[in-house]
Amino acid sequence: MYGSPVAEAPVIREPLHAPVAHLIRGGVIEGIHYGSVVVLGTDGTVEFQLGDIEAAFYPRSALKPVQAVAMLRAGLPLDGELLSLTAASHSGEERHLAGARRILELAGAGEDDLRNVPDLPYDPVVRDAWVREARLPSRLAQNCSGKHAAMLYTCRLNGWPLDGYLDPAHPLQRAIAEIVEDLTGQAIARVTVDGCGAPLFSVSLHGLARAAARITTAPAGTPEARVADAMREHAEMASGSGRDVAALMRAVPGLLAKDGFEGVEVAALPDGRAVAVKIADGANRARIPVAAAALARAGVAPAALAEFAGEPLLGGAEPVGTIRPVRALDPLPQTYA
Repeated sequence: MYGSPVAEAPVIREPLHAPVAHLIRGGVIEGIHYGSVVVLGTDGTVEFQLGDIEAAFYPRSALKPVQAVAMLRAGLPLDGELLSLTAASHSGEERHLAGARRILELAGAGEDDLRNVPDLPYDPVVRDAWVREARLPSRLAQNCSGKHAAMLYTCRLNGWPLDGYLDPAHPLQRAIAEIVEDLTGQAIARVTVDGCGAPLFSVSLHGLARAAARITTAPAGTPEARVADAMREHAEMASGSGRDVAALMRAVPGLLAKDGFEGVEVAALPDGRAVAVKIADGANRARIPVAAAALARAGVAPAALAEFAGEPLLGGAEPVGTIRPVRALDPLPQTYA
């Protein structure tokens, strides 16, 4: 009802991943990360692909901007920091907890109404501080609490029951599924449960990139544009201090980026160029350098992406190697923007 016709669901199969990054130690390839990469042009066409971009997969938290769009379309009135937190995989800093509490207050709900799993903060420094202070895992500290608080608020506004809001048959989750299909342009292949307890929708890597591009190219004032603006303007609320996804958005003007567990990254520019990455073994160390290489392949100036080249491999506490995207991801000669 919202956009283009929805295509058939992607095929559930063993993904035909390809090498996307090499671990080079002392000039020798020590290991290989497999995965898949897609780069979309301004018109939505596939300009580059590596691996399997059409197989069904789980985007994990990289789908949160789409979920946030769905909640805005259902009447959620948030903007700014609180909307960014709605789409967040946050680090569990005090500002994230305070934001989630504020959304719960607006919903007339409390922490006990949340149904995400209790956890310690995601950020290791913040988590270590919690352990030293003998603080226990909590639903607010879990990295998806902003999304869950916003789900409760959306339910309250629509008169939907708060109980069972994570059931795929609940009106909220049916509304979210509809927007997932609208923005990805394809039917959902399968529904399972994400780590936080919310429904997780399987689409393709191509569909994820298409959804990000549709969010960043939407007209001003639309739910899509509001989500993109909030996340770009409040990148640390959508992630946390020192997180690579926030640094990436700061480094590339106008970029919207979102990471997801198991080696997923999606990013899109206001002109519709978009990339999506899946690292087959879920390795976080390969996710950001491969995503940066994909952005360079999409035309982002390599100089703007230099800090995302990947962490060094150490030997005797000294750098002896690196993680390098495969040569197929090298940028083409062009004028960068």
